[in-house]
Amino acid sequence: EGENVQVKDGMDLAICAVNKRKKELQFAGAYNPLYLVRDGEVQEIKSDKIPIGKGNKKPSESFNNQKMDLKEGDTLYIFSDGYADQKGGPKKKKFFYPPFRKLLVEIHQLPMEEQRKKLSKTIEEWRGDIEQYDDMLVFGVKV
Repeated sequence: EGENVQVKDGMDLAICAVNKRKKELQFAGAYNPLYLVRDGEVQEIKSDKIPIGKGNKKPSESFNNQKMDLKEGDTLYIFSDGYADQKGGPKKKKFFYPPFRKLLVEIHQLPMEEQRKKLSKTIEEWRGDIEQYDDMLVFGVKV
């Protein structure tokens, strides 16, 4: 509120557009990458290290629109940090990104509804009795 107030709140985000007919991807990210699972391997499409908001963006900073060709059978994932950051397991540690990537490779050939169930079951078992404290969004698209 007021004229002399500066908002210092930011947001991480990933956004993509997929043209299935042309098999083309456009992607831009603010700290959040995109994972492409192709031929059983995860490729991380890096994001820009610029948050949305936070009041510290320089006029010279802008987001890159990355374009790439897709192949039949590719699976794309964009996600919030909540899944990898969820604490649980025997040592009450974060799930982390390497196990998350491994899980995506294991499930990427399943139908999307089965992937959703496997992701939900895995994180619920990991979380145990620890409260979920952040949003968890995993969005997948098969080409």
